[in-house]
Amino acid sequence: MTVPFTDEVRGPLVADRERTAELIASLTGSIASMVEATQLSASDDEHDPEGSTIAFERSQASTLLATATEHLADVDAALARIAAGVYGRCERCGGAVARERLLARPTARTCIVCAAAG
Repeated sequence: MTVPFTDEVRGPLVADRERTAELIASLTGSIASMVEATQLSASDDEHDPEGSTIAFERSQASTLLATATEHLADVDAALARIAAGVYGRCERCGGAVARERLLARPTARTCIVCAAAG
């Protein structure tokens, strides 16, 4: 990839990284608050009418946190590929990843052909 193109995607990746890191911090705080609230309560999930709702919310927040953490790793990997000068090269076949694919999905590691092959 050319330097102007990597400059074009670096900014949005850095902004995405900041948003994702903020989301992770927020979700981590929310989960900690939920856990703390349930520890201060003498009720249990099985017999408390709100127990299943609280358990669902905690599970949903944990899933969102895992997804955000994975996305942050993908963004960091893309930024590392830019820094290393290998951004836009397929990690499987070594061929070029289409500019359109990278604009649509800046964290893409593979070309369309390799991605379709699984």
